[in-house]
Amino acid sequence: MGEEEAEKAAGPDLSQGVPLDDLADGGMLVGHIGDEAVLLARRGDELFAIGAVCSHYSGPLGEGLLVGETVRCPWHHACFSLRTGAALRAPALNPVSCWRVERRDGTIFVRDKVEAAPRPPALAAPGLPQSVVIIGGGAAGNAAAETLRREGYAGGLTMLSADDSIPYDRPNLSKGFLAGSAPEDWIPLRSLKFYEKRAIDLKLDARVAAIDTKARRVQLADGAQYAYDALLLATGAEPVRLAMPGGDLPHVRYLRTLADARALVAKALTTKRAVVIGASFIGLEVAASLRARNIEVDVVGPEAIPMERILGPEVGSFIRKLHEDHGVTFHLGTTAISIDARSVTLKNGEILEADLVVIGVGVRPATALAEEAGLAIDRGVLVDEYLEASVPHIFAAGDIARWPDPLTGERIRIEHFVVAERQGQTAARNILGRRERFDAVPFFWTEQYDVAIAYVGHAEAWDRADIDGSLDARDCAIGYRHEGKLLAVATINRDLHSLRAELAFETEISARAG
Repeated sequence: MGEEEAEKAAGPDLSQGVPLDDLADGGMLVGHIGDEAVLLARRGDELFAIGAVCSHYSGPLGEGLLVGETVRCPWHHACFSLRTGAALRAPALNPVSCWRVERRDGTIFVRDKVEAAPRPPALAAPGLPQSVVIIGGGAAGNAAAETLRREGYAGGLTMLSADDSIPYDRPNLSKGFLAGSAPEDWIPLRSLKFYEKRAIDLKLDARVAAIDTKARRVQLADGAQYAYDALLLATGAEPVRLAMPGGDLPHVRYLRTLADARALVAKALTTKRAVVIGASFIGLEVAASLRARNIEVDVVGPEAIPMERILGPEVGSFIRKLHEDHGVTFHLGTTAISIDARSVTLKNGEILEADLVVIGVGVRPATALAEEAGLAIDRGVLVDEYLEASVPHIFAAGDIARWPDPLTGERIRIEHFVVAERQGQTAARNILGRRERFDAVPFFWTEQYDVAIAYVGHAEAWDRADIDGSLDARDCAIGYRHEGKLLAVATINRDLHSLRAELAFETEISARAG
């Protein structure tokens, strides 16, 4: 048995049995069946056995949180059914295996693997759309298409993606893929065969020119037209591009698409010095990934402390020191005013050498199509709690959607992959008439070097940040409050705290809903 197999087979052999008394009500135990890691869980008198490894990034489910008949992954908050192994929440899209459990004479035995439940019967009820068109092939669009088929929708389903690549794991572009630790074959979410098998008509390089809401028709730039009964807008966001002398030189890059990432990786192979313009999440993840390739990195940003507005001065200072300890040089309180073939000139007069310049100063929601179609717009596409836009039969999800936050009552728009996937899943069910409110608590994570920060909730404005634990020890939780009310929680190496904070926010939302 190899090292990897030995790791998977840790804990007791559950086929040989474990004492029932070893598993308290609400408890979990990780063992194995053969070479497969298995999570054994108990809820009252019921016992469950499912795969112990999250199907997203292989997180250890045994270190997660049991909630009802589900278990939540400690890393990125995916959720699985204990009864069936089904993936109930993004970012996990695939189920985990499920085993039959037997209890005999005070001993628990895990027996044969249970076959996956068959797909639900095809939906053909009156009133269901005969054809669904999804504009966008990112996180929200892909999750919606998968969910429609998983829920049994059998009508026409077309996904129009302006990208030239099949849907992919965008968060990895600035992290493992750029750093060189994640190969490209990890990046696609699915294969082309996946879409073909499920009759999802995926069109790449498909640029939509207009939406005719009266005729319910989408027209592409090449003249092709697609009729719809229900339409999902999931057009995402576009990088903010800086207009400055030299901003269009070949060694100046942005990072949004897989094509951008490929070009950036290719350029990094011959780069010695890079300047990153932008000191927020994308810029700092890029900086960390370039340092993993031993490239000298300067980071430029107008703020005094990186990420202070979102995470506060203490966390921002910790992140700055983290990068400086890895050799990054910061130039804060200033901006770039020009770029030439060999350098970047800053407003304060500094000149920084650069073979590569990466600009990451934020994104803007791609709302032009929606606005031209007459949908209500306010810093995003306005949607109700069911993610339906102001025009009937049109939904919006992902980076463009601005929806009513059930915690604050205010409209918010969030540019995070997990939120986009979960909105795509909810929008799909509402296209099928389910009337399911989108009330998921926002979640995102960032990884920089060996530090991962998880963030749940949404604090657009906060006046107090309480730190429990130690940033220097990389063991803490930070609560963001406004007028005493907790709005968000960030954690470092406190995965269970993050999951419990998410659950507490959900409980508050349920109580408000009555």
